[in-house]
Amino acid sequence: MTIPTIGRNDPCPCGSGKKFKKCCLGTLESVPSDRGAAAASADLRQAMEGMQFGSLREVQAFVGRHTLQRNRKALDEFHGLSPEQMHCMLDLPFASPDLIRFPEVLDTDPTAPIVSLFGMLSDAIGDKGLKQTAKGNLPQKFCREAALAYWGEDVYRENTRVGGINREDDFLDLHITRLTAELAGLIRKYKGRFILSRDCRAVLNGQGLAALYPRLFKAYVEQFNWGYWDRYPELRFIQTAFLFTLYLLTRYGDTWRPQEFYEDCFLSAFPIVLDELPQDQVFTPEEEVRNCYSWRALVHFAGFFGLAKVEPVSDKRFCREYRVKRLPLLHDAVHFRWSR
Repeated sequence: MTIPTIGRNDPCPCGSGKKFKKCCLGTLESVPSDRGAAAASADLRQAMEGMQFGSLREVQAFVGRHTLQRNRKALDEFHGLSPEQMHCMLDLPFASPDLIRFPEVLDTDPTAPIVSLFGMLSDAIGDKGLKQTAKGNLPQKFCREAALAYWGEDVYRENTRVGGINREDDFLDLHITRLTAELAGLIRKYKGRFILSRDCRAVLNGQGLAALYPRLFKAYVEQFNWGYWDRYPELRFIQTAFLFTLYLLTRYGDTWRPQEFYEDCFLSAFPIVLDELPQDQVFTPEEEVRNCYSWRALVHFAGFFGLAKVEPVSDKRFCREYRVKRLPLLHDAVHFRWSR
């Protein structure tokens, strides 16, 4: 029989009845692309070269076995993960309990910037609520008090040297915390005031922040748009790959490493992300992706959620070079299970 060439829109040879791009191709490539389909087809043709089949059923059986073996083979560019595992991490992070588990309640009370800010916010709301501004934001006085408590006097003075905290989004960390808490259903607006939801009150009075942290975490990775922090291109895939970032930190984060290490790992696994960006006159696509990845995945995700320590390598005000090391909270918040 003629050795088949598989197109993205052809029926999947595994016999599922779905199109190839909606079935096995999804676990053979990290990001959908015609190049991924071509690579999968070329690999299959090489495996079938010189073989004889008596029927289409034999071909389908062979292709099914080949696809399964390929999907379950650990890849160097995925740092020991198989395409099948990577597919679960990207597309089913909260629905793959055999591979990853997210405890609903942590073993200990978490320590993280977002937790500190949420604690200040929930205390300020209290039983009576916190009056919102005419534009629906947190009041100026609270934002200033929270910034002073969060940064300390010296950092507060430095950060407000050019412009003060005049509205909520002047203190972006607090603004993001408030938006995330709303997405998580922990706070809401009612009759011109911010109030704690009934569910939030029950959890705070019971299991406390150890049970609220997982809700903030899930809302941040699933609902909040990480691009809101910055002016980089959309690059939504950086957020989609949040679990791969945590996997890298789990595997390599026991020692300080420069941010470039994690940037290299990300680009090695997903080089096609570079194709999402046009050639810029100032920055190359690689420079843009690297900067965006470090800012969103390391500083504003792993660092903001207390999963890793992300430190500037110098005291310069606008230093964008960091060293990274995981924190104990990562093991408490995300449980990887790679054994079958």
